Amino acid sequence: MTTTADLPVVVIGAGPAGLAAAAHLVERGIEPMVLEAGDAAGATVREWSHVRLFSTWGEIVDPAAEKLLAPTGWTKPDAATYPAGGDWAGLYLQPLADVLGDRVRTSARVTGVSRTGRDRIVDADRETQPFVVHFTTADGGEERVFARAVIDASGTWTTPSPAGASGLPALGEKTAADRITYRVPDLKGPAVRDRYAGKRTAVIGSGASAFTALATLADLAQEEPGTHAVWILRRGISGSTFGGGTADQLPARGALGLAAKAAVDNGHADAVTGFRTEAIERDTDGRLILTGEDGRRLDPVDEAIVLTGFRPDLSFLSEIRLGLDERLQAPTELAPLIDPNQHSCGTVYPHGHRELSHPEPGIYLVGMKSYGRAPTFLAMTGYEQVRSIVAAIAGDLEAADKVELTLPETGVCGGAGLFDAPATDQADTGRCCAAPAPALVQIGVGTPPAGRGRRGNPVVRQLLLT
Repeated sequence: MTTTADLPVVVIGAGPAGLAAAAHLVERGIEPMVLEAGDAAGATVREWSHVRLFSTWGEIVDPAAEKLLAPTGWTKPDAATYPAGGDWAGLYLQPLADVLGDRVRTSARVTGVSRTGRDRIVDADRETQPFVVHFTTADGGEERVFARAVIDASGTWTTPSPAGASGLPALGEKTAADRITYRVPDLKGPAVRDRYAGKRTAVIGSGASAFTALATLADLAQEEPGTHAVWILRRGISGSTFGGGTADQLPARGALGLAAKAAVDNGHADAVTGFRTEAIERDTDGRLILTGEDGRRLDPVDEAIVLTGFRPDLSFLSEIRLGLDERLQAPTELAPLIDPNQHSCGTVYPHGHRELSHPEPGIYLVGMKSYGRAPTFLAMTGYEQVRSIVAAIAGDLEAADKVELTLPETGVCGGAGLFDAPATDQADTGRCCAAPAPALVQIGVGTPPAGRGRRGNPVVRQLLLT
């Protein structure tokens, strides 16, 4: 008879965290089965192949994965260089998936996870039952697999947040979908370039993806007259708006914020602050008019790039007993470490299987998905998460509990509490994150950003993607 211990560990998602989990499982002598919804490993990473990471190769290769790749003759790229998403997928994720072989199944979309013979209501013998994972295949068929544990590394890329400040799509947002994108556009493609060249584009968001879009549109503006961005922020301009700058120990991340600042200072973008989008409508020419909750109506734009973050897809986990924070939808024990309502200046405490556990033993959300709605994530964090979890699954609690992770400092506070409101300087208030009323500003050539900023450390919110 097959026992639960003889079953594989199912890993959902063949991205960086999922493939790293598989590598650690193999290293421990545990058989993984990786189910990837896309048609290739790193499918979501390939969707932003044009975006350059601000982490170096030395920070985005998992140690167990590197050991697994070494016998194949794989050579790690220069550790000090910065890859684009396409490089990460092609030079690392795909070779890793190739080594794992038929342990990785692509075009396998997970539709449900449960305990065998037990829905979420039933208590009797629940923990002795293996997990059952249902998934669809490329030909439309349905299959299932039984597992001793499940590691969900499916990320959040497929569920971007809307433009609406309420967390729901703004009125008219869905009908305006033909002029809205929720990704950083690749302006190297002729069709995409034509979509934005010489046009007025709203960029909604305040993170690294928004910085990337602003910098990219600024470059296009120098080649295509008439190209202009309208940067829409829910908070005000402050010293922390553009990130850590030269104080950031991830130099490429600091440079990205400075590039966005240059786009504003050089007149390629205007900033509209304290603006919470409530509605999107069309004018007689089909252009988009954004209306805020305070009644302000902005001048028409041709396109909108909505970069307001992501959220986890929990639909296929409805029969599993998860312990999630009510705000972030992150594991309950992890949430206080990353929640902007509580987290102030400082780094994320190293965490592993205990912080990532749920009332349902044996299931873990890892990588970007473990952060729920917290906006950003560091690849190194995901690798340490899966190392600890796999050690726990293997029964090596000493190794599982020895969680060690050193994250780079930035010198800027990510902001507790009202992260979408402006802030006064820490020196003025004696603490982070005080929030005066929002203001509308138009920033042109030579005009410095208005307001002053809080300071501290937003290292917990580094984008895995950009």
